Amino acid sequence: MITLAIPKGRIYDELQPLFELTGLTPEADFFDEKSRKLIFATNHPSLQIIRVRSFDVATFVAFGGAQIGVAGSDVLQEFDYPNLYAPLDLGIGKCRLSIAEPASLAADDNPNRWSHVRIATKYPNITKAYFAKRGVQAECIMLHGAMEIAPSLGLSERIVDLVSSGATLKANGLVEVEKIMDISSRLIVNQAALKTDCGVLVDLTEKFAQAAAKHALSVA
Repeated sequence: MITLAIPKGRIYDELQPLFELTGLTPEADFFDEKSRKLIFATNHPSLQIIRVRSFDVATFVAFGGAQIGVAGSDVLQEFDYPNLYAPLDLGIGKCRLSIAEPASLAADDNPNRWSHVRIATKYPNITKAYFAKRGVQAECIMLHGAMEIAPSLGLSERIVDLVSSGATLKANGLVEVEKIMDISSRLIVNQAALKTDCGVLVDLTEKFAQAAAKHALSVA
């Protein structure tokens, strides 16, 4: 049995057109947001899907709980698992990882003068590496959510988080001051599984590649 791990949330919604183009049809409960199921059968008897948190997809695939999956490039860089192969950019889930701070602070702030920053984020590895290259000491406070309220409650001066439209930042009195990296979703494969289930995984990768290309043309 081949297991495909996909993330919940926004990327999950964007994956649905790709599923249709690959001919992959999950069971009905898969599309029911109220369903508590986590493992779903598909129209391929040897392929099942698991639906997990976006940060957990890479871990499931890296440690063999799933053989293939979809994960954001932010997650891949944060964990940097050596046994993951990311052969395909699916062109979905596009956003950016950015530094944001209160608008009142940004009015007189110059990022080039930073020497020490206190950051609330769920990306401590990316954040520390980014600032280390600039010779800036980054003190990271690990949060898994509600990042935008950290500065107003005195937990941190700034945050590093995903930004799409910027509406959530604006609603919480924050402004984006620097972009760390652009992000998109990648198809990832467990390298050990690629040796033992090569034919199935290569075929599935090719189907996703064709689907991603067709989808890109349809939305261009």
